[in-house]
Amino acid sequence: MPTLGRRSLLGAAAAAPVLAALPASASAAPSRPRPRALPGGGDLGPNVIVFDPSTSGIQARLDQVFAQQESAQFGTGRYALLFKPGTYNGLNAQLGFYTSIMGLGLSPDDTTINGDVTVDAGWFNGNATQNFWRSAENLALVPVNGTNRWAVAQAAPFRRMHIRGSLNLSPNGYGWASGGYIADSRIDGQVQPYSQQQWYTRDSAIGSWLNGVWNKVFSGVEGAPAQSFPNPPYTTLDTTPVSREKPFLYLNGSEYRIFLPEKRVNARGVTWGNGTPRGTSLPLTDFYVAKPGDSAATLNQALTQGLHLLLTPGIYHVDQPIQVNRAGTVVLGLGYATLVPDNGVTALKVADVDGVRLAGFLVDAGTVNSATLLEVGPTGAAADHSANPTTVQDVFIRIGGAGAGKATTSMVINSRHTIVDHTWVWRADHGAGVGWETNRADYGVVVNGADVLATGLFVEHFNKYDVQWFGERGRTIFFQNEKAYDAPNQAAIQNGSMKGYAAYKVGDNVTVHEGWGLGSYCYYNVDPTIVQHHGFAAPVRPDVKFHNLLVVSLGGQGQYECVINDTGSPTSGTSTVPSTVVSYP
Repeated sequence: MPTLGRRSLLGAAAAAPVLAALPASASAAPSRPRPRALPGGGDLGPNVIVFDPSTSGIQARLDQVFAQQESAQFGTGRYALLFKPGTYNGLNAQLGFYTSIMGLGLSPDDTTINGDVTVDAGWFNGNATQNFWRSAENLALVPVNGTNRWAVAQAAPFRRMHIRGSLNLSPNGYGWASGGYIADSRIDGQVQPYSQQQWYTRDSAIGSWLNGVWNKVFSGVEGAPAQSFPNPPYTTLDTTPVSREKPFLYLNGSEYRIFLPEKRVNARGVTWGNGTPRGTSLPLTDFYVAKPGDSAATLNQALTQGLHLLLTPGIYHVDQPIQVNRAGTVVLGLGYATLVPDNGVTALKVADVDGVRLAGFLVDAGTVNSATLLEVGPTGAAADHSANPTTVQDVFIRIGGAGAGKATTSMVINSRHTIVDHTWVWRADHGAGVGWETNRADYGVVVNGADVLATGLFVEHFNKYDVQWFGERGRTIFFQNEKAYDAPNQAAIQNGSMKGYAAYKVGDNVTVHEGWGLGSYCYYNVDPTIVQHHGFAAPVRPDVKFHNLLVVSLGGQGQYECVINDTGSPTSGTSTVPSTVVSYP
């Protein structure tokens, strides 16, 4: 593949004689010096820690990172732990906040850990409901005791993993847990959710599945339990309509490359089970390897040169949008690289072009209100991207928590055929800078584009609508939501004559829409007398269809009157028992 960055240098040289030949009147304006071309490739920085089987002191280094990150929920540390292909014995990689662990092979089985990759909740007294922002990718594990523990909540993807044993998704002692997401993974034994309230598993293979609490959704999963919602609460689709796995870093000999998996239609099972996975790859030299401190202007210069972006772990303040204009551009973050928009700008914008891949980073709202934080496609985008859609994968958005932040709308999807594959869009309910007006954020995700698919949509706590879907032929497989805890009173959420704003609203003019396995919970702890009319709102049309909906009042802190529109039984008392609708209309 040609290095497009060289083209700008050739263009500059070719333009010089033309400028010299212009008449004096045309050349009187002073010329701006062209910025020096940015290089592709380079080292991955101090917070990307690379191990190989001959490295000494691996366990001590893993323990050091974990000690720093275990309880650093709103800290600034960011780490990626990379393991070169080979076999590693006797390790227990405990993962804290903003820590990613990844193998560097083309297949998970290229990198085997005889040991565990552990997430537990000792830092929070055995409660795993705040075990956010950590990930495991592209490894084979042989758990020491036959079962690996992965007790996570939101924004903690488990991708492209091979567990040669079982997988326990609850904390030690079976305390509370609220996750989670698995994709492109094989678990030879049993997946054991225990206390996990909800979970989405996509395009994977499992030996068996133990139990369900409120909402367990499977699409394209070999070995998934049969459809049985609401008891047990399993929603099972035989295939995933469209999927394309997340880009990943790997080693080809001593050369770092980024693999770009191909799109699959009606996908089922893992992508890597039979030889080399299908897709293409790019050398690291085609990427600008960004470091914390790089400006938005520098990142945009790299994109203009034709480079892709690899965001190494850290925090990036941007005073103008990162503008992705070229089809096929990859923006890949490592170790929860975090974009913070300053002065109310949008952190990242994508043009209405084919095949952009956004993956593996966090957007943290700034102190000045942003109208939007992430925009895929400009307003009115209408191009057909069905052959090569844009994907948004493990891209997480946060408003408040690490400090006061504000944004009117967090994520806007305008481009057609976009696939949003696992996101957590979160107006913080705890941490610093939290309050009904302090971290004001009215809307979570707004979908204007047609033919958009969301697989694994987590959106929580917005002042008004969490999700608004105006595009035609939209589809969502798995949705998890909590309404804003901190509404001060009933009047604060009054929506005209309606009590509260739906968690998920389909626009009144939409004629075709479908959703599977969608849940909304309320916990109005500031004023427990608040009543929310429904979790879901949609026009009543035969092709606007929902399967397996639920609403839950958590401990009786607020109540729902209905599930969707005026349908579904109210929640009642303090029982924390879901009210469900199996099919609508």
